[in-house]
Amino acid sequence: MLEVRNLTKRFGGLVALSDASLDVPEGAIVGLLGPNGAGKTTCFTIIAGFTKADTGSVRLNGQDITGLPPHRICALGMVRTFQIVQPFAGLTVEENIAVGAYLRHRDRREALAEARRIGKQLGMASLLDRPAAALTIAGRKRLEIGRALATGAKLLLLDEVMAGLIPTEVSEIVEIIRKIREDGHTFLMIEHVMQAVMSLAETAYVLNYGKMIAQGTPQQLVQDPAVIEAYLGHGAASRLQETGRA
Repeated sequence: MLEVRNLTKRFGGLVALSDASLDVPEGAIVGLLGPNGAGKTTCFTIIAGFTKADTGSVRLNGQDITGLPPHRICALGMVRTFQIVQPFAGLTVEENIAVGAYLRHRDRREALAEARRIGKQLGMASLLDRPAAALTIAGRKRLEIGRALATGAKLLLLDEVMAGLIPTEVSEIVEIIRKIREDGHTFLMIEHVMQAVMSLAETAYVLNYGKMIAQGTPQQLVQDPAVIEAYLGHGAASRLQETGRA
């Protein structure tokens, strides 16, 4: 469904992304992992059309979308969420979700009806008439997913949707994502909450200093020496092995 090939992005002398490639099959949940500053968000912004790569290509359902603006990519079926959620504070939850629905439903009544349907799907039925500004962090995260869903996109790029949530809230979002996937959606997700990654992702990629250093199941990656060192520092893998033998 999504094919990313050899993306490279430089900001002056900083190479934020270097020859990075990944694949997201239709119906899958794929993780994009890595320590802070690894290049994950840069990769997302390029895929979703917010930043142009210096080299490389992005294909969605076989169509080359490299360099297209976000609104055109969204219309073709892919949309991203943002780590820092910024709802339209003066609007209700229902109206916020409807903002996404206007992409495919120009009639206000139809857009609001779609917003109500999605709000109920996300467990927000009792919150639809409340001001978005009054939502908790967990509520805002759900709202961000709701706005993305309302666009009608089938591939969702989730940027740390679990960040700032307590374990019970993480579990609730995990279940919501599973149900959305069952309805025919596909996910590529940046995530630091390993509970979520281990529960959801069939496969994941690991970025470090802009380069893809590993790919595999989450269970394989947590035992990969290169991944351990990316998160814990040089020599960490061998130290852990020695500790395990002791």
